[in-house]
Amino acid sequence: MEPLTEHRPVSGPVVYGFLRLVRVSQARQDALVASLTEYCRSHELQLSGVFTDRDASASAAFTGLLDVLALPDVYGVIAPAMSHLGPKAIAAERGRRIEAVGSRLLLVRKPRTAHHSISRRGPVRRCHPGTPRVLDDES
Repeated sequence: MEPLTEHRPVSGPVVYGFLRLVRVSQARQDALVASLTEYCRSHELQLSGVFTDRDASASAAFTGLLDVLALPDVYGVIAPAMSHLGPKAIAAERGRRIEAVGSRLLLVRKPRTAHHSISRRGPVRRCHPGTPRVLDDES
C-alpha cells in the first residue's frame, strides 16, 4: 500500500536524529544515518538533521538538539535505540527532557520487554521431539 501523501505535495512532521557514536567507525555511522533516513521515509517524517554525540562525558550535541526542539513545528527526535541517548540513567533523564519540551522520542528499535512467564531461577529444560524423557525415580 502506498502512503497517501505521495500523491500530493505535503511534507511530513519535522524530526531531528540523535546518535551517540563513541569510538565508532565511519561505516557504522553511515549505516546508522541511513537507518534513520529510511525510518523517516517509510513513516513520512522529514529528517531535518542529525546530531552526533562523540564524547562520553559531556554532550554539546544534546544541548544543540534541545535548542532546535524549541523551534516551532518540530515534531520530535529519532534515535536508533534508547542506548543512543546514553547510559540508562542518562538516557532516562534525556528522554524526560525531550518530552518536557513537548517533543516525541521515536526509536527505530524499541526497548526489549521482559518475558515474565519464564523463570530465570533454574535451568530451562526443553523436550525435543523424538527424545525420550528421563524421569527421576524417587520412590
